[in-house]
Amino acid sequence: MTEVELKNDAINLLKQLIETQSFSSEEDQTALLIEDWFKRYNIDCKRTQNNVWAVNKYFDESKPTLLLNSHHDTVKPNSAYTKDPFKAIVEDGKLYGLGSNDAGGCLVSLIATFTYFYSTEDLKYNLVIVASAEEESSGPNGLNSMLPIIPKIDVAIVGEPTLMNLAVAEKGLVVFDAVVAGTPSHAAHPNDNNSIYNTIEVLQWFKDFKFEKTSEALGDVKLTVTQVNAGSQHNVVPGHVDLVIDVRVNDAYSNAEIAEILQTQSPCTSIKPRSLRLNSSCIPVEHPLVQEGVAMGRTTYGSPTLSDQAVLSCPSLKLGPGDSTRSHSADEFIYLNEIEEGIDIYIELLNRVIV
Repeated sequence: MTEVELKNDAINLLKQLIETQSFSSEEDQTALLIEDWFKRYNIDCKRTQNNVWAVNKYFDESKPTLLLNSHHDTVKPNSAYTKDPFKAIVEDGKLYGLGSNDAGGCLVSLIATFTYFYSTEDLKYNLVIVASAEEESSGPNGLNSMLPIIPKIDVAIVGEPTLMNLAVAEKGLVVFDAVVAGTPSHAAHPNDNNSIYNTIEVLQWFKDFKFEKTSEALGDVKLTVTQVNAGSQHNVVPGHVDLVIDVRVNDAYSNAEIAEILQTQSPCTSIKPRSLRLNSSCIPVEHPLVQEGVAMGRTTYGSPTLSDQAVLSCPSLKLGPGDSTRSHSADEFIYLNEIEEGIDIYIELLNRVIV
């Protein structure tokens, strides 16, 4: 098996994945395609729901374990597509199709890389690969559900489009549901406790509020009010206004700390987090994966977008072919040479760190 053969096979797998619908929680058919790859390369793989995973041939429990992960679910195509989102179309060096960039190119590149190292003896790290489901929906049956099943992970590479640069940190997410209360009444009568008017001051508080701690990699925590809902008819002053607040958390705070601060300080009648599990993530810049990546000429940065890193508690590096700005866009694509380069860089990086 040569690297050229692996690259061609990886691109062919991606074409098959594009032409097979795999919306979150509906990835059963793409899971079959991934299983078929491993079987053709005589790799013993397992499937848990729609997650497909394997460990290297000479797995040794006494060694640390490196996770290679990317996802095979997609969002639904938006209405602006001009090409068939379920048709793998190659034009001018670009491979078009839903999930080509997010994150099919990353996934097939990592599968090819795992396959390349699968039978190598005396690695410094064990390898585990998980082609995961439900990443786009942050669902219950994705990578988070695999962590009790796969071997304990010491460090991870999460495949998301980064132009093969090193995302050494990623913001977490907490969504809050908040209530601003008032006194319900008929619109014709005086009311000095109108919940909608009360909301003006609350919205200004959120607009002005700043979390104190910043991050070298991720900058400030970003807080945004994204939804306001109140009232049922024109002649009734509502008793409350419902707000939704989106908070993108840097690595200077835990999600629990963010929740405590807002619940203690915000002027809302109540404010409750929907979940605290999508945490920020990072990897020390001193880690060999980062140091060797920098030595290879890759740059480091902090990523504002969420991925399966959010469910990992170990150090993790986000790294993959493709460009994040193309994700979820109409006529999504990835350059074929980005996939080829991605496989080259993954293999070189692991040769430097685990061989």
